[in-house]
Amino acid sequence: MIQKGQFTIKGANGKTIFGDTTYDDKNTNINTIIFVHGFKGFKDWGTHNLVAEWFAKNGYRYVKFNLSHSGVTEQNFSDVTDMEAFADNTFSKELFDVDQVVNYVTNTYPSSLIYLIGHSRGGGLSIIKAANDARIDKLITWSSISDFSSLWKKEQEEEWTETGKIYVENARTKEKMPLNSTLLEDFNKHKEELNILNAAKKIHIPWLILHGDDDVNVNFSVAQQLAQKQLKARIQKIEGANHVYGASHPYTSTSLPEHLQQVVEKTLVFIS
Repeated sequence: MIQKGQFTIKGANGKTIFGDTTYDDKNTNINTIIFVHGFKGFKDWGTHNLVAEWFAKNGYRYVKFNLSHSGVTEQNFSDVTDMEAFADNTFSKELFDVDQVVNYVTNTYPSSLIYLIGHSRGGGLSIIKAANDARIDKLITWSSISDFSSLWKKEQEEEWTETGKIYVENARTKEKMPLNSTLLEDFNKHKEELNILNAAKKIHIPWLILHGDDDVNVNFSVAQQLAQKQLKARIQKIEGANHVYGASHPYTSTSLPEHLQQVVEKTLVFIS
């Protein structure tokens, strides 16, 4: 039977990371998938719970979590509502959080292999993590970015530094979401450690790159760019798929969208 357990651990700046683990209680000694969500995303977005159950039914333990500064609170797991935390986020904080979750999984399931899946910005974090942490056994990126600074416009940087803040729109709610200039400062200060393409060159574990060719958020050419940096990586195009493979939030169907079904099946073949 499919079970789901909750956990909390300490994230960046002492903020809480809320996570959950989905598994089939018939299976013991199973390997663990850790899923890292993207920008403006969170662990209970759209189809994420369905995906977790699907992998659990197929014999894996599936761990997903909210990055500590995702802006999602314990009071409301289905939306970004804490704009102060969201604004205060940095890439270094996110990498700290990913490390904390890997530590948690390693300590809780010491005999388990770890497969890291990252979506979009979470893909960039996962590439850096996999390049620098021998505990990761396989890497899978879905619609990954290749450069953190692609998330804003270069011409915004001057205003951002001067005013201390810029705003990004939530396409779904049309809400203007703030980003403090500490994000830009952190990126500029740690350019070397946060260089996704350089990290891609250093990946020595099996890596699957999945990307839709109708992705208007992160062009398919970005996947090709990553694959050129790491020729041992396997790249697969999802024909006609958008950035989230047909998913949406909220998502009311009990079955996965066609493109996302392809993504999970290709991922399963790869990790098996």
